[in-house]
Amino acid sequence: MAIVLLLAAIVLARNFLMPVFLAFLLALTFSPIRRFLQRRGVAASVTAAGLVFGLFLVLGILILLLYEPVQNYATDSGRIAADVERKLRGISETIEKVADAGEQVEELTSAESDPDVEEVVIKSPDMLTRLAASAPYLVAQSIFMLVLLFFITASGDLFYAKIVEASPTFRDKRRAIGITRDIEKRISRYFLTISVVNAGLGASIGLTLWWLGMPNPLLFGVMAFALNFIPYLGALAGVAVTFAIGIVSFPTLGDALVVAAAYLALTTLEGQLITPYAIGRRLSLNPVIVFIAVAFWGWAWSVIGMFIAVPLLIVALVISERVEGLEGLAIFLSGERLPEPSEEEREAT
Repeated sequence: MAIVLLLAAIVLARNFLMPVFLAFLLALTFSPIRRFLQRRGVAASVTAAGLVFGLFLVLGILILLLYEPVQNYATDSGRIAADVERKLRGISETIEKVADAGEQVEELTSAESDPDVEEVVIKSPDMLTRLAASAPYLVAQSIFMLVLLFFITASGDLFYAKIVEASPTFRDKRRAIGITRDIEKRISRYFLTISVVNAGLGASIGLTLWWLGMPNPLLFGVMAFALNFIPYLGALAGVAVTFAIGIVSFPTLGDALVVAAAYLALTTLEGQLITPYAIGRRLSLNPVIVFIAVAFWGWAWSVIGMFIAVPLLIVALVISERVEGLEGLAIFLSGERLPEPSEEEREAT
């Protein structure tokens, strides 16, 4: 019952919790930078102001560069969906006709000549209308998240001091500090490493699609950078969007398949070789648990939930590794394989 109530609270309070979680995760990510500058005499508040201003600047530049193509795609979303459906339906119908042409023609003829068949058209709000309606809300959440990020970063090590003060014994104090330091280290390493990898992936995809003649390659590069923070599903969504836009941008379906295949090839190379090598074994997680976590948090908090699923798993892994009685959970969450038994151990068993 308690778990059900907790899940209900997480879902119902998501509009408040999402920017709070994002602010804390970003604060953990930037904490090594803040601590490095603080040791050299730069006040934490100055670092916090610089980080928040930098994020504002980056977001502003991206909005200026990408507003027009995003607006065009949003305005033409109905036409794009209709073109994709028409072209794919044409291919599907061709395959079906080859399999059983006579039967398909007869069924289509009977369906069209039936006077009792009533066509039902369901109209939904235009995508641009939905985006425009939600824009003030998204802006308000973003401002709240950045303001909270400023206060968390400007507070320096206040949270560490409060954790030490709240722990009853010296052993508990050491354990609490060790856990928080390890969480900070792994979260910052994860986000900084993944950000660099995703930036390289986005640049590679943008340049590749530009070379293949895809319109607005910068938009697809930024999309690849953002979606790749979502394990598994982000790459699939990027391939699907690239394929759909390719269908309406190129004269043949083969050209659309080429750009989608290029996107898929680059994300596969990154996911199978570059990222595992970059993050190392210490950040390795059970892929099944990662997929389940992404699905759950996506259901609970939409795209933002997918974005924070892996960092939350890292937090759970660190806590389970350092708290007595949770070692089994740590083994379950970790993606590291158990070492193979030696010949002596095999003979002993």
